[in-house]
Amino acid sequence: MDKKVQNALEAGIASYASIENIESGEFLSASKNAFQLSAPFMEKVDALDAVFDDFQTFEELRELAFDLLMINFFAEDVQKLEEDYLDSEEWEQIEEDTLDRGTELLNIFLYLKECADDEIEADLDDYLKEFLLVEEDEFQDEHRIYEKVIANQILVESDYSEIAKVAKTVGPMEELYELFNPIVSFFYEPNPTSKQLDEFSAHAANKAYETAIYQVIVNFNK
Repeated sequence: MDKKVQNALEAGIASYASIENIESGEFLSASKNAFQLSAPFMEKVDALDAVFDDFQTFEELRELAFDLLMINFFAEDVQKLEEDYLDSEEWEQIEEDTLDRGTELLNIFLYLKECADDEIEADLDDYLKEFLLVEEDEFQDEHRIYEKVIANQILVESDYSEIAKVAKTVGPMEELYELFNPIVSFFYEPNPTSKQLDEFSAHAANKAYETAIYQVIVNFNK
């Protein structure tokens, strides 16, 4: 299991469990076992889904865990497969079968992995323009998804309360619903102190979920 993924998974689950006041030891252990299976990707997906089926109190984190499983596959498992595996019909079928899975966090993880490889600091403007290419005509889906982020980039120079205020304008049918706050907050403060995490949580609409996401991004970036 990739170390960054492990750190992110552990931090996210611990944060969520703490705020929800639920026990997380067995769930974390079962989740890590699914990640560490020596099996094809879709079998790992099935194993992880079975864990969430058994631990319903963590259901809210299911698609976040899928994103981590996917980035773990790119970081770890792909190295053990044929060089052109990601161009294979098998992988094409996996992409087709998982179109409705995961969240926009996968793009964040891919971007942060690229930043680490290139030894550069994560930056919101760089993420939008150089990674997502939101200004290019052929990437207008990304522009639509991140429209409110693009329009409110100045928030990275504000504070948690202002970010949370704008986050409340993102509706439940939008891809960044409940993700806007932790994503923009990460670019505002990528290394929050415990006091800052408490402040973030105090302003979050969905405290447990949004704080868990923030913790996942922060710890994946370490």
